Amino acid sequence: MDSVLGPLQGPLAVGTVLDGFRLEERVHQGGMAHLWAVSRVEPKEGEDFPLIMKVPRIKGGEDPATIVGFEVEQMIVPALSGRHVPRFVARGDWTRQAYIVMERIPGESLRPRLDAAPLPPDEVADIGARVALALHALHRQHVIHLDVKPSNIMFRADGTVVLVDYGLSRHERLPDLLEEEFELPMGTGPYMSPEQVQFVRNDPRSDLFALGVMLYHLATGERPFGQPDSVRGLRRRLYQEPVPPRAHNPNVPPWLQEIILRCLEVDPDKRHPSAAQLALDLRNPVAVALTSRSQRMKVSRGWGELRRWLGSLGSEPRTARATEQLARSPITMVALDMSAAAPELLEQMRDATRRAVQTSPGARLACVGVMKTARLAMDDLTDSEGRSLHVKQLVALKAWARPLAQSLALDDGRLTFHVLEAPDIAEALLEFAAKSGADHIILGARGSALPHKNLGKISAAVLEKAECSVTAVRVK
Repeated sequence: MDSVLGPLQGPLAVGTVLDGFRLEERVHQGGMAHLWAVSRVEPKEGEDFPLIMKVPRIKGGEDPATIVGFEVEQMIVPALSGRHVPRFVARGDWTRQAYIVMERIPGESLRPRLDAAPLPPDEVADIGARVALALHALHRQHVIHLDVKPSNIMFRADGTVVLVDYGLSRHERLPDLLEEEFELPMGTGPYMSPEQVQFVRNDPRSDLFALGVMLYHLATGERPFGQPDSVRGLRRRLYQEPVPPRAHNPNVPPWLQEIILRCLEVDPDKRHPSAAQLALDLRNPVAVALTSRSQRMKVSRGWGELRRWLGSLGSEPRTARATEQLARSPITMVALDMSAAAPELLEQMRDATRRAVQTSPGARLACVGVMKTARLAMDDLTDSEGRSLHVKQLVALKAWARPLAQSLALDDGRLTFHVLEAPDIAEALLEFAAKSGADHIILGARGSALPHKNLGKISAAVLEKAECSVTAVRVK
């Protein structure tokens, strides 16, 4: 027979009914919380997904940070939305029984993949890009996770990454209880960023550092900073360089080492400016601008390490709030039909792109062309003179962008070119925008005074379905 919890907190067991939720099975017993699979006694219309209840483990004598962290999670989870977070259902009051009920994400976390490391570079990049897009979605909601690690990364059936466990997170529009009440670094030792070690919790690029630690582990089978268990051990990452990934695993390509070591820079300003820009690099290795990081095979000791150690003494990290950092580093995607667009339209698209990019010093520009292919038949990949159509379009994109690169001083790291091949041009553009975390799409439209629905099939489809802002440029 089911037991129903009374007005005071009581023992939880299979069959207990708490605020209309029946506890079916305890699926995890952790040091800070228990997880229960639950169901509604009275099913709710539209709630067609499995539920899980998270209950703090409180017996007396616990670390107060455990209790405060659960309060933080109760504040933040209801404020989140989208496919990269579990859907919030209900929460319980501390005067009776604290809990959070949310969507249960079936399957395993990323944690078991560490046992198979080192993984192939393409798989490391794919996992990293999906996590980076999930982080970008979180940062756009004013939240910094601050505990990114494999056990907090789940996957939907379609491979979409879901970030869980927000007990250490910070929402820039809600009180930061952990910062207000504690003066010790908050996070998981191997993954904490240098600024977290210095008690700073307001920079979204801290999550990129943690992702860099994961990428390093997946690519090499090793942790870049070991598993420190003291503040002194944590502070070593302020001045000690990690062993370059290629020294552990020669199969790590230079572009992947470049990305990983950039994520692990001590100074947040030297990392990628946003998670979306990191995802774009991971999706497009050929466009990664290589520096001396990519060829490094050993750490610098002696005077170099001493200089970094002296610099870390009393240093204050340069940080930025999530919304401020994202505003400074958007991704603008311009879709160009170099074979059919009128010269006047291409010129006006260049002007629109210049205006969009020059307002943000950390902006990134992705120039995209699409080669339309048949769904079943074999396509001609060369022109009448035997030249590659793909290369021909790539050259045309670069020629179109050359004046922009010169006037805006866009270096290789901020300007990339992509030629896609697809039977549906609009769907290809939408998919690229979603996978690259684009903030703004610029594309050409038919010169017409007709309403927006008559702009043309491609531009109208992008305007209708894009999840970011879209500018359709017409010839005046």
